[in-house]
Amino acid sequence: MVIPLVLIVAITVADVRSPADVHLGPLLVIAPTITASFAGPRLTGLLGILAVLAEVFTAVFHGGLSTANHVAQLSALMVLSALVVFFCAVRERRQRELTRVRSVSEAAQEVLLRPPPRRIGPLRVAWMYLAAEDESRIGGDLFAVARAGGAATRVIIGDVRGKGLASIGEASVVLAAFREGAHRYATLRELADALEESVCRYLEETAETDHDAGEHFVTAVILNIPDEGSQAEMVSCGHPPPLLLHDHQVTALHSRCPAPPLGVCGLPGPAHCTETFTFEAGGMLLLYTDGVIEARSPAGDFYPLIERVAALHTSSPEALLQHTRRDLLAHLGERLDDDAALLAIERTPAHLLTRHPGKILSEGGLVRT
Repeated sequence: MVIPLVLIVAITVADVRSPADVHLGPLLVIAPTITASFAGPRLTGLLGILAVLAEVFTAVFHGGLSTANHVAQLSALMVLSALVVFFCAVRERRQRELTRVRSVSEAAQEVLLRPPPRRIGPLRVAWMYLAAEDESRIGGDLFAVARAGGAATRVIIGDVRGKGLASIGEASVVLAAFREGAHRYATLRELADALEESVCRYLEETAETDHDAGEHFVTAVILNIPDEGSQAEMVSCGHPPPLLLHDHQVTALHSRCPAPPLGVCGLPGPAHCTETFTFEAGGMLLLYTDGVIEARSPAGDFYPLIERVAALHTSSPEALLQHTRRDLLAHLGERLDDDAALLAIERTPAHLLTRHPGKILSEGGLVRT
């Protein structure tokens, strides 16, 4: 508020001290214009009134209000101030509408993509989501963590074909089916089969209204991590391999029997098979979507996630994701072209990633069952 008030005083003083043939009064419209950039219509209108009063004062000082020049200046100043107040009122109304829309959107997004608990069983969990569309906190990428029967935790991360808000339908189906089935099905294979059935049923129901029917699918990785022991299980449905960080090494857990993505219905393909890997105390899993590894720099280079993670000096899921986020955005140099999600899971106690450079292993020891 100080700036427009000082401008009114300064312009008025300069106009009074100027020669009679020099008219600075029209510059007073700057005050309500500046006010409209940070205030509402009422305060903008008040500054407009003050500007008009200042113009009246200078007009009286320079020969009275009856001169044609001063009448024209006053008329122009009042019209311009009124226009500024009008547009300020329109902007404020649109902002209120946008705020209501955002609040509804955020509530819906939080219901769909509920943040996982920071601790679940013996695990510490951190997550990060970068949406490709502005004003959106969720798109085609999905993840969830749920407790299962028999003292275990089940995890899913997936990526719906496409990006942004248009892919939320499939994401919601997968998340709902996972949360319902995580504690109901005894094995990961049964859970994966249930997810496939849910996605196919959804796509069948929407096929007649979808102009892009037949082109929808969801890549996913599903994990089962028991509270006791060091053996964890994984089912891969065409998704990028998780990374296992342990003893300053990074291991990509490539599946040896990957199934097709969820939603590729009616086509012959391998059944969902369960693979095991070692996930010991102090180890950390990093799950991600292809929006991370396919992010390109301005020069066209893909983001080297494994190499960057291997070089980190971090010992917590939160620190890992914060560093990765900064590094990913610096690599891009601009906004994301696709949704990107990361989920970091640490089995406590954590003794991972000291101040030594990491090493990279190409494949993990997965056992097909």
